[in-house]
Amino acid sequence: MTAPDYRSTLEYLRPFRARVTLLAAVLVIGIGFELGAPLILQRFIDAALGTIVVESLATLGILYLALAIGKQLLSALATYLGADVGWRSTNELRADMAEHLIGLDMSYHTSTTPGELIERVDGDVTAVSQFIARFMVKLLGSGLLLVGVLGVSWFTDWRMGLGISGYVAMVLLLLVRMRSMAVAAAEEERETSAQLYGFIEERLAGIEDIRANGGGTASMASFVPVSTDFFERTRVAWRRRAQFWVASNTAFWSGDIVALVLGVVLVLADAITVGTAFLLLQYTQLVRVPIEQVSQEFQELQKAAGGILRIDAVRRLRSAMRTGDSPLPPGALSVRFDRVHFSYDDKPVLSGVTFELAAGRTLGIVGRTGGGKTTITRLISRLYQPDSGSIQLGGTSIDTVSEQVLRHHVGIVTQDVQLFAASVRDNLTYFDHSRTDDEIVETLRTAGLGSWIDDLGLDTEIGSDGGGLSAGESQLLAFARVFLQSPGLVLLDEPSSRLDPVTESLLAAATERLFAQRTVVIIAHRLDTLRTVDEIMVVSDGAIVEHGERNDLVADPGSAFSAMVAAGEALA
Repeated sequence: MTAPDYRSTLEYLRPFRARVTLLAAVLVIGIGFELGAPLILQRFIDAALGTIVVESLATLGILYLALAIGKQLLSALATYLGADVGWRSTNELRADMAEHLIGLDMSYHTSTTPGELIERVDGDVTAVSQFIARFMVKLLGSGLLLVGVLGVSWFTDWRMGLGISGYVAMVLLLLVRMRSMAVAAAEEERETSAQLYGFIEERLAGIEDIRANGGGTASMASFVPVSTDFFERTRVAWRRRAQFWVASNTAFWSGDIVALVLGVVLVLADAITVGTAFLLLQYTQLVRVPIEQVSQEFQELQKAAGGILRIDAVRRLRSAMRTGDSPLPPGALSVRFDRVHFSYDDKPVLSGVTFELAAGRTLGIVGRTGGGKTTITRLISRLYQPDSGSIQLGGTSIDTVSEQVLRHHVGIVTQDVQLFAASVRDNLTYFDHSRTDDEIVETLRTAGLGSWIDDLGLDTEIGSDGGGLSAGESQLLAFARVFLQSPGLVLLDEPSSRLDPVTESLLAAATERLFAQRTVVIIAHRLDTLRTVDEIMVVSDGAIVEHGERNDLVADPGSAFSAMVAAGEALA
C-alpha cells in the first residue's frame, strides 16, 4: 500500500509559521506543567510521611494547584490555535485541489461524478483539517510529553526509567503493527463514501425526469447495492478500529498493574520511597495519556490518512492537454483542422476531419445527433485533446497556447447556461471585480441588451442554476458574458432553441452585433438559425459530408444541406 504523503500536506502550514511556533511554545510550557505536577506530589507525600523535610506542605499544595490551573488554560489555548491553524491551512489546500481539478481535461470529469468531486475537495480535505486541528496538536504534545516522562523517569531512578521505557516500546510496537491494517480499511471507506455521494447527486440532479417517467423504483433498486457496499466497508473499517481500541486499552491496564507491583516491591525492599512509588504510577499513567489520546484520535488519523492518499492520487493526475506560451493574434481568428482524429473511451467520434474557416467568417455546423458536431467545438475550446492531427487558431497551434490566453480569445455560448447564486453583475463578470458598472452597462447597450439590463438591474440576485430567470434571460446573460469578454472566436451551441419569439428576436439582434468582426461557429439544430451564416458544414458519423458557401449549397439541388432545407428538416 502506498504511504500517505504527510509531508506535502503539512507544507500548507508554512505560511502560518508564527502561529505554529506559538502553538509549539504553548505545548512545551503546558507539558512542563504536566511533568512538574507529579514531582510536587512526590515531595508532598514524602514530606507528609517524614521521609524528607520541607518548610511548608501548604506551599507545595498551592504550587500544585497553580500548575493544574495553568495546564488547563494552556490546553484550551493549544486547542484553539490548533483549530485555527488547521482550518486556515486546509482552506488553502481545498482551493488548490479545486483549481487542480478544474484544470484537468474533460476526460476526467466525464468519468467522475460531481458528488465524487465534492467528496474529494470537501470530504477528504475536511478529514485532513481535523487531523491538523486535533490530532496533530495532540500528536506533537504527546510526543513531547512522552520524551519528558522518559527523561525525568531515568533521572529519578534507573529502574523506573527502564520499566517505563520497556512498557512504552511494547505499546508503540503494538500500535504501529495495527496501524497499516486500519488505514487500508479507512481508505476503502472513503472511496465507497465518494461513490455513494456521486450516486445520490446524479439521481437528485435528474429527479424530475425520474419521477415523471416512473423511474423511482428502479433508482431505489440500484441504490441498494451501492449503499450495501458502503455499509459493509464501513463496518469492516469500524471493526478494525474496535480491534485497535481493545488492544490499546488492554496494554494500558497491564501497564498500571505492572507499575503497582513494581512500586510495592521496591518500597518493601527500601529501594525507593513511597513518594517515588507514587511517581512511578503517576508517570506510567502519564505515559498512558499521550498513547491513549493517539488511540482515541486514531479514527481521525485513519480518515486523514485515507483522505491524504486520495488527495495524493488527485494531485498526481495530469491533464492530457499540451500547452505553451504562444500568443494569439488580436481580432477575429481563423480556424484550421488538419486530419483530426478523436475518440471517447476508445470509441471513435471524429475520423480525419480537415477544414478551414477564414477569420471573420461564420460557419454553421449541422448533422444528426452523435455525428461529431459538439466534439468539434469542444476540441476548438480545448476541453479535450485530439488523438492525432492538429488544430490551429489564427495560424497558431492551440497546443502551444496557454489555457488563460485561449479562454480570453474564445467565447462560448451553450444551451445549458451555468449560473451562480450571486448578483447579475457577478454572473456577467465571473466575479471579476475589476470591471466597473459603467463598463458593464455600456457593453450591454452596445450589444443591444440595454433595455434588458435596465429591467433586470446589476444588483438583482440570481438563484442557483438561474433561479428567478427565464430560459431567455439566462441565454441573454450568456451572450452578455461573451460581449464583455470580446473574443476573436465565438462558439454557439444552438443558443435559441429554448427561447420564445420575442426573446429570440432580441437575441437575434444581439447576435448580429456579436458576429461583427469575429469568427463564429454555430452548432444548429434548427435551420432558420443559419439564415445569416457564410458557410455550412454537414457532419455525419465523425466525417465532413460537405462544406461550402451557404448560398451555393442551398442553390445546389444535389447537396445534402439543400435537401434539408427543402424538407424543412428540424435536425435533432
